[in-house]
Amino acid sequence: MRVHVADHPLVTHKLTVLRDENTPSPVFRSLVEELMTLLAYEGTREVRVEPLEIVTPVAPTTGVRIADPKPLIVPILRAGLGMLEGMVKLLPSAEVGFLGMARNEETLEPTTYAERLPDDLSGRQCFVLDPMLATGGSLIAAIDFLLARGATDVTAICILAAPEGLQAVEQAMAGRDVTVVLGAVDERLNEHGYIVPGLGDAGDRLYGTV
Repeated sequence: MRVHVADHPLVTHKLTVLRDENTPSPVFRSLVEELMTLLAYEGTREVRVEPLEIVTPVAPTTGVRIADPKPLIVPILRAGLGMLEGMVKLLPSAEVGFLGMARNEETLEPTTYAERLPDDLSGRQCFVLDPMLATGGSLIAAIDFLLARGATDVTAICILAAPEGLQAVEQAMAGRDVTVVLGAVDERLNEHGYIVPGLGDAGDRLYGTV
């Protein structure tokens, strides 16, 4: 497994505004989309391409295009939806699937309540979107779900991670073709399984509902 933490002043700046408890939901949503585009740029460095012959106004040349089968973007509902638009803007030819997962607040274990994905993901590159890598349980379950359906290359893009959750994912995904792209790694998890300092509940702050 590979881990890449984005090191860019624009990422840090946008994260600072996201963390501020006074940032309203409309601004929060807009910033998540902008931040996602920056992280998606890092996360798609190894996207598969194939040669394409074209003719410019001056001469023939060879470029590239996104290879088939097209990549699959999988936001983890509901908070991952806030990241989708930023990813699709950068990778418009990708297909989109959905995976609904919720964390049991007592056990902190994930449960899957909905999925809309192809039955066969053989040979597909998959990009999982989940804002917060806290305990790691949801992300591990989501990646396992995709690999079980035949995905061969999974990249997870998260805004923030806790060291404990990142370590759990690294242990679970050892030896697998998995990449995790992060905006930042924070200090720790608190006793409730939330990232510290973090930014609170990303889903609630995106959509303003509980």
